[in-house]
Amino acid sequence: MAEEVRLMKGNEAIAHAAIRCGADGYFGYPITPQSEILETLMELKPWETTGMVVLQAESEIAAINMVYGGAGCGKAVMTSSSSPGVSLKQEGISYLAGAELPCLIINVMRGGPGLGTIQPSQADYFQTVKGGGHGDYRLITLAPASVQEMADFVGLGFELAFKYNNPAIILADGVIGQMMEKVVLPPFQKRRTEEEIRKNCPWAALGKTADRKRNVITSLELDPAVMEENNIRFQKKYKIIEKEEVRYEEINCEDADYLIVAFGSMARICQKTIEMAQEQGIKIGLLRPITLWPFPSQAIAAYTDKIKGIISVELNAGQMVEDVRLAVNGKVKVEHFGRLGGIVPTPDEVLSAIKEKLM
Repeated sequence: MAEEVRLMKGNEAIAHAAIRCGADGYFGYPITPQSEILETLMELKPWETTGMVVLQAESEIAAINMVYGGAGCGKAVMTSSSSPGVSLKQEGISYLAGAELPCLIINVMRGGPGLGTIQPSQADYFQTVKGGGHGDYRLITLAPASVQEMADFVGLGFELAFKYNNPAIILADGVIGQMMEKVVLPPFQKRRTEEEIRKNCPWAALGKTADRKRNVITSLELDPAVMEENNIRFQKKYKIIEKEEVRYEEINCEDADYLIVAFGSMARICQKTIEMAQEQGIKIGLLRPITLWPFPSQAIAAYTDKIKGIISVELNAGQMVEDVRLAVNGKVKVEHFGRLGGIVPTPDEVLSAIKEKLM
């Protein structure tokens, strides 16, 4: 069968991919700039074809707790929102992590703090990779830089979530959510049957049967000794994820004198910066983290003896730059460049910042 190539927004690609990847349910609430995810799902009516449930909840808090319920039954369920809405979901996200439930969350970031603006931002980095809710937990975090990756990361997100019984999040920004590009949609997969769920998710709360024990899904444990053991188990799992699931892309890094670290839409803009720098005889490489957690610390650290400086380019006041500095451990100069309030910098602004801060 020939590949199906479509022209669509990043948000629309998420919706199409969710249906095609065999998702069981979506629970969400509209908010700019990600409302097209819910709108596209409602337009496609997957409940008539694949049986996927699509529900606009009464609030973001309701939506994330519906995800908790569906995930507790072993279902492939997801939600989406934008920055203020994801803030409201934080308690539920912490509960999902504490109950070790797989699910997929999408955040198409907008500017803040507060209601801020509907324009794009990358200022939810701290909230996502450092833990926006309470407790010592982690979210597997994928940062798409194209509409194609918006589609691809739905299947990957579910795969990683179920592999490690842990919530996964696609952390996009408003540029990627709203931009239109050609995308090859994934092939249709059937939703898992109840028998497959019972076989592959022995922890799921599906009721006691003759060959299956009763399961209780909870993140509550009042015995401190047992709770400590739970947390120790979580940390061991996170170490495995950090070892096995780091993803990144390197562009023109082989003989670079300076290194840009950027994700999402900023990585796209910085590719043009590299081209402009080459015309001026300046050798700049780009390392794009695809997983923001686990972060590609070792990959960045490997350049400390080869380059003169690193700049972390972000649509925020400086967040990922802290992880870049931790990665290099003071061995090379690390600076930050970013714009705020929803203003997206141009490639020549990035190049000017590199000249000013590193050269």
